[in-house]
Amino acid sequence: MNFREFLKNNILISDGGMGSLLQKSGLPLGVLPERWNLEKPEVIREIHKAYFDAGSNMVSTNTFGANPLKFSDDELKDIIFAAVKIAQDAKKESISDKEKFVALDIGPLGHMLKPYGDLDFEDAVNAFKKIVSLGQEAGADAVIIETMNDAYETKAAVVAAKEACKLPLIVS
Repeated sequence: MNFREFLKNNILISDGGMGSLLQKSGLPLGVLPERWNLEKPEVIREIHKAYFDAGSNMVSTNTFGANPLKFSDDELKDIIFAAVKIAQDAKKESISDKEKFVALDIGPLGHMLKPYGDLDFEDAVNAFKKIVSLGQEAGADAVIIETMNDAYETKAAVVAAKEACKLPLIVS
């Protein structure tokens, strides 16, 4: 069953926090958690698997801060592809018989948009387009945009998702 079909007749149960569990698993201060997709994939997989085993239908990839303003194009691609694969692997390993989905997690870019910051709206849209395109190519089932402090940045992320991919979109 695909994500859209599932939502027609079911309640979606999503995962919970990732950052706090990564810290509990030993993520040092100042280390970008998205790099653990490449350096400690087993830790990320176990967190996703635990959420699936507990009854979640959807986990969000460890990509909250993965964006082209923080990472080179090559590293961004590696991080997003690894994140989706790790979540897909956890889905397969889970003991739960519930339907399971992987959502590409997108958070703020870390720069304020003009007029309050230095980032143009179109530059933000283009950054988000890169992220969602990679997520779709990697095999995510949906996109979740979350924890945005700026409605204008949220709009940039939504515009990018609608223009750059065909995946279902959740905004939290």
